[in-house]
Amino acid sequence: MDFDLSEEQSLLKDSVEKLILQNYDFEQRKKYLKLPEGFSPDLWARYAEMGLLGLPFAEADGGFGGGAVETMIVMEAFGRGLVLEPYFATVVLAGGLLRHAASPAQRAELIPAIAAGTLRLAFAHAERQARYDLADVTTAARESAGAWRVSGEKSLVLAGEHADRLIVSARVSGAQRAHDGIGLFLVDAKAPGVSRRGYALQDATRAAEISLSDTQAIPLGVPGEAFPVIARVVDEAIAALCAEAVGVMAAMHEVTLDYLRTRKQFGRAIGQFQVLQHRAVDMLVAIEQARSMAMFATMMAAEADATDRRRAMAAAKIQIGRSGHKVGQEAIQLHGGIGMTMEYKVGHYFKRMTMIELLFGDADHHLAELAAMGGLIGG
Repeated sequence: MDFDLSEEQSLLKDSVEKLILQNYDFEQRKKYLKLPEGFSPDLWARYAEMGLLGLPFAEADGGFGGGAVETMIVMEAFGRGLVLEPYFATVVLAGGLLRHAASPAQRAELIPAIAAGTLRLAFAHAERQARYDLADVTTAARESAGAWRVSGEKSLVLAGEHADRLIVSARVSGAQRAHDGIGLFLVDAKAPGVSRRGYALQDATRAAEISLSDTQAIPLGVPGEAFPVIARVVDEAIAALCAEAVGVMAAMHEVTLDYLRTRKQFGRAIGQFQVLQHRAVDMLVAIEQARSMAMFATMMAAEADATDRRRAMAAAKIQIGRSGHKVGQEAIQLHGGIGMTMEYKVGHYFKRMTMIELLFGDADHHLAELAAMGGLIGG
């Protein structure tokens, strides 16, 4: 596989990293957290101006024709900055559902608005009883007189509190955990019957519990045939999260190295002690292992074979989880007591790393899934 970036991709990388460097130091991030939305609307508009919000969408749909590599570049830079804006929820998750399930007319209506920064979406899929089972859906959709209505409860809807519209998964037929019978529906977040309760997650990003009661909805794709689309978009989302995790880990490593150079004990910088140097090198090795698997996940995100793609994402998530634990724990320990304080940034990186590991299945879940599929090389 060729992992070299093209000239356009290198320019994208430079511009996004520069934007984050100038606008996302730790003190600036604290200010964004205090805003009503929990992120910066001004920066969201900047992302639109730079073309980031339309990046993965086809040019014919009003986007910029990027792919998984471009998403990887953006997500890694966002990981370094601990970015709060709902890029992952709107562009990667909900945007992926639009790319793979929406009709041409729906894409023509929604994607230009996303790219312009005037429309934010959230994917309302997880339910409390489901754990990591993507097919466990009890929210119900029923058609009457040519109109669809949705009722049910959705949990941990990322960025759902301030989304303009929701993409809701709902069952139109079949048993609770059946793959067949699940549909995707577009819902106005302020429509009658929608109730939202927002809250902050441990990493300071926001989510919502959402209740729908006989809420009017518009189908995306064919109702009842959405599971393969959901599974594919979640695989693409895992690849994006792996890239973000690499950015988070790299930032933790850099912060830790700076601390080792400046913190003094017994009259010299603690970074001069060989045992701490070895631990810093172990962190670097873990990061490079994660980076390799994140690249692998990026290359496999567009794989048409669902089984091969699933194996790749499971393997990547396992390594990301293991590396994240190693790097995060070492970063906290090498900082000593200061690493646990809210006033210092390394703990915030570790919180985000922990959240990334849990999203769409932790390392143990994916290890069991990979074993059930016969390992990385087809079984």
